[in-house]
Amino acid sequence: MRRFKLAKAFTLIEPGPVVLVTTHEAGRDNIMTISWTMVLDFQPMFAITTGAWNHSYAALRERRECVIAIPTVDMLDQVVGIGTCSGADTDKFARFGLTRLPGRLVRAPRIRECLANIECRVVDFVEQHDIVVLQGLAAYMDDERAERRTLHAVGDGSFIVDGRRLDRRAMMASKLPPGV
Repeated sequence: MRRFKLAKAFTLIEPGPVVLVTTHEAGRDNIMTISWTMVLDFQPMFAITTGAWNHSYAALRERRECVIAIPTVDMLDQVVGIGTCSGADTDKFARFGLTRLPGRLVRAPRIRECLANIECRVVDFVEQHDIVVLQGLAAYMDDERAERRTLHAVGDGSFIVDGRRLDRRAMMASKLPPGV
């Protein structure tokens, strides 16, 4: 094995999938692209990494709610575009041709074009690491969507697309929570 540059080690284990996080504050909806996500528990607990550099961060702190929307590979250019402009001066729904669906339990909108949406409540901010801990309140899946492959950011401007699903459910049955 060759030595790998430590400063780039994060590109070896970059999590996924890339998600779009919607917020609502002061009568305005916004979307941010987040590539650093983590599942914390089967009880639907999640974490995202973001901070004051993102326009939506103030809405997360103020409203303490959001929607995690899961885009698919056919939305790559929209996902990157959303992540490279600011909601401070851009209506990202209009600019990227996305459809708002009202949240049922939160004021932040769901995104119609995404494969899935999870309405969340903010339960903690881990300031030292810019981590926002979220509790899932409701989840929605578009079973009619043909494209189901999600995106994973490598961290260097390139992406990996999910491939074929390998089923080992029977083998792992003793470790899976009921109903999964």
